[in-house]
This record gives sequence, C-alpha cells and structure tokens, in this order.
Amino acid sequence: MPHPHKKAISDMDASSLIGIIEESKMTYVRENLSIFLHESQIKLLKRVKKHEKPHHKKVRIREYEKAEKDDLFNMHLGLYLNKYKKLEKNGLIEIDLNPDNGLAYDCSLTSKGIEILDEISGLEKEWEETVGICEEDREVLKRLALDSFEISYKHKKKKGFIF
Repeated sequence: MPHPHKKAISDMDASSLIGIIEESKMTYVRENLSIFLHESQIKLLKRVKKHEKPHHKKVRIREYEKAEKDDLFNMHLGLYLNKYKKLEKNGLIEIDLNPDNGLAYDCSLTSKGIEILDEISGLEKEWEETVGICEEDREVLKRLALDSFEISYKHKKKKGFIF
C-alpha cells in the first residue's frame, strides 16, 4: 500500500517540499541528540559558532557602531540575551556582558557547546544517509542554496542585523 501522503506530497510546491525536508532533518537531530534542545536553540548555537569567526565579528562590531540605540533596539537586545542565557545555563556557551570589542555582549562556545555542535553535524550526516541524499542531490542543493543566498544576505545587510 502506498504511503497515505504520497499524492499530497506529489502535488506540493517547492517551498512546501523544502519545509518537509527541513522538518525531517530537525526532528531526526532532536530525537537523537544527547541533550534536549529546541529547534531555535540549535539554530542559535550554530549562530554563536558563525559569529565567532573573525570576519563575522568585524561585521557585527561595525553594524553595532552604526545602529541607532533606541527603545526597539534595546528590546531586541534583551530578547536575544534571554535566548543566549538559556544556552549558557546548559553550559553550551559563555556570555561576556562587557567585551572589549565594542559590542554590548559577546558569546563564545564552551567545550560542551563544541561537542554538541559536532554531535549535531554527525546526526545531520546520518539523516542525509537515512533519507538517501546522493552526490547529484547535493549538487542541486548547492546550486539552489547559492541562488537563494543573495535574498537573505541582501536583506540582512540592508537591515543591519547585528545580534
């Protein structure tokens, strides 16, 4: 008997299909991860790793210096700090509230955070094998990612996202 959703999936647009694939990957990772993390916490942990890179840190510092520090800015600052504090509570990151780089705060991975990110990466590779992603699929995904990246990159640059 065919899968009950086969017909519905065959009629979906690309955006819906991408959503199903992303949800599957995240579900696999979360179910097999050695600690409990929400999807947003996994994404935030990956962002900390990205922001530790010197180039990304320079961009954040430059954008922070240009940002208008109004009430909305301060509200977002507080919201982001609360999200980061949950990762800090789990021992995955450290938050420096007085960094010497000009930012309002800075985060860095702990050794436990690095271990969890390595575990996540391994689980994502396992998921790829489980769902049968081949090299040809990977090439199509790379092309789509490159073609798609400009949209989010231009938006972030225009908005001066620094958090």
